[in-house]
Amino acid sequence: MFAADLMPAGERYLAPCPLHVTRAPFDQLFQHVAEQRVAAIEDPAGERLLARESLASRVLGHVPDFDHGRVMQIARPRCRVWIANFDYMNDTVLPEIREAMMKRWLIFIYGVACYAIGFVTLLYAIGFVGNVVVPKSIDSAPRVSLGLALLIDLIVLALFAIQHSVMARPAFKRWWTRIVPKSAERSTYLLFTSIALTVLFVFWEPLGGSVWDVRSAIGRGLLFGAFAFGWFLVFLSTFLINHFDLFGLRQIWLQLIGKPYKPLPFKTPMLYRIVRHPLYLGLVLAFWSTPTMTLTHLVFAIATTAYILIAIQLEENDLLAALPEYAQYRKRVPMLVPFSKRSA
Repeated sequence: MFAADLMPAGERYLAPCPLHVTRAPFDQLFQHVAEQRVAAIEDPAGERLLARESLASRVLGHVPDFDHGRVMQIARPRCRVWIANFDYMNDTVLPEIREAMMKRWLIFIYGVACYAIGFVTLLYAIGFVGNVVVPKSIDSAPRVSLGLALLIDLIVLALFAIQHSVMARPAFKRWWTRIVPKSAERSTYLLFTSIALTVLFVFWEPLGGSVWDVRSAIGRGLLFGAFAFGWFLVFLSTFLINHFDLFGLRQIWLQLIGKPYKPLPFKTPMLYRIVRHPLYLGLVLAFWSTPTMTLTHLVFAIATTAYILIAIQLEENDLLAALPEYAQYRKRVPMLVPFSKRSA
């Protein structure tokens, strides 16, 4: 039923309305009237005819903006339906639509802001690990004792690991989306990840020390090249699967235009046919490729690699539960080491 507050009190009839409205928003609105046939009922007080269903539920997602004066001009002569209580449209329906559209825009702006924060944080992470450009990097000058520095570093690494893993679990997402809109869940995850990384950057305490120091120009160039290639793999991997879905932009765009979100189908493009986790492979490569390996950098590389290996197991358990075909893919393709035997 298409509900409407369209008829004078005391009158009741069905009226087909073949309209040909040139303006797209009106066409969307009245097309429903043409297809459904208008049905109205009188409310108990006899003051106005109310909707069987909310008009906003029909219009929302189809009519982002329309001139209600123009609606009356079109409806009266061409529809044979009296708009007796148009105040209901003004007082109830339009505010509902405006409120819903405002919510959609706020979610969209929020998601774009989260993406921008995440992107800047990722760029800072590259400089932090590579000791370039940023004011404080992984190998800045030590400021506290070795034991205290190690304790602080392990705490901030653990905080990041807990946030990054717990918020990615399906059970947490089901609970979390009772609080935040589903379309903003991925953006919020990205925001919290950025906050956790920022805490790591701010409170990180270098340990000093030296494990290796490559002096050869060729050796240093190769290691810097491997570092850059690792980060290139990270970015490339996100675009191979769907960069915009991974970072929440696809979700907020679909909700803005009123389309339902559908999970991406399982696919194995390019690098994903060589290893199951090329993004993680890129991170491992970037974390270990340095011409000067300090004790600080070694602790960071060991801790993050251990976390990646644990995170892969958690992620793959979720994938196996959600995607039956992932089991065969897992048997076929190695985890991190290209062209090796299956790595579970």
